[in-house]
Amino acid sequence: MYYNNRDIRLEDMPMPKIGLGELLVRVEACGICGSDVMEWYRVKKAPLVLGHEISGEIVKVGEGLDRYREGQRITASHHVPCNTCHYCLTGHHTVCETLRKTNFDPGGFAEYNRLPAINVDRGVYPLPDSVSFEEGTFTEPLACVLRGQRLAQMQQGLSVLVIGSGITGLLHVQLARAMGAGKIVATDVNEYRLNAASKMGADATFHASEEISERVREVNDGMLADRVIVCTGAKSAIIQALESVERGGTVLFFAPTELGVTIPLSLNELFWRNEVTLTSSYGGSPSDHVVALQLIRFHTIHVKEMITHRLGLAETGLGFQLVANPKDSIKVIIEPQR
Repeated sequence: MYYNNRDIRLEDMPMPKIGLGELLVRVEACGICGSDVMEWYRVKKAPLVLGHEISGEIVKVGEGLDRYREGQRITASHHVPCNTCHYCLTGHHTVCETLRKTNFDPGGFAEYNRLPAINVDRGVYPLPDSVSFEEGTFTEPLACVLRGQRLAQMQQGLSVLVIGSGITGLLHVQLARAMGAGKIVATDVNEYRLNAASKMGADATFHASEEISERVREVNDGMLADRVIVCTGAKSAIIQALESVERGGTVLFFAPTELGVTIPLSLNELFWRNEVTLTSSYGGSPSDHVVALQLIRFHTIHVKEMITHRLGLAETGLGFQLVANPKDSIKVIIEPQR
């Protein structure tokens, strides 16, 4: 039960009861997302059970379902769209009002979860035998990365700068490499994560305190980056991104900032003269989840290597501290049955 980032309590709750078209899932693994530790965003809803990157086993099937069976291994989406509103019909599933209102019961950091009928209908993905529960937890974050790069119009041969080499930054590095990107540069303030970025496919890594735009030119034949992906909410990172994007390039703002952060923009230099595109993305659509799971299944994207900590449910508080104050951690997985 989340009260704040330093107050995570182990509490007893009744077993969720399922109804028509619903599933009861025993959670085997749930990743801690960076958004879980955004205290300014989460604490106003506390106390609550967080956790949305789940994999588990179906233990009870509600009436009216014949697609699923007890004992089946799955991963699932906590937010699902209606597929019929203006936003869904124009390809913006992740700003759908239904998507923003749907969720698991009570949340992934629990032994059991009830999946509402709408989630079962359009947000459950059977795990192939070759994909472990812990690997399955990467389906949701990778789906978000897929959607982000699609909106940024990633293409073969383009140079890429990833600012912030946490879990999403590393997934962006791997996906850009898989998409046939040209030179890939990654930055961070943490040497441990910079080393991880190199292992995951970055051609060059630099500490965020350096003059990043000049470093990019040094390794990219004198040019800035065609695509800049901002995976941190630091204001300095946003400014670096705007300084490091090539003419005709795109900046993808993938991570939120703290509340109230604003930056000045030179409209003439960025847009009129240089045709720079600024875009953002949130979440992943159902189709992104399907593709993400296949990329994990066939090891196009390597996720197991990013797991640094596996903790039991009673250690969730420690997990939150590892994610909120990363040193030698990348992906922290909670295993409620541990």
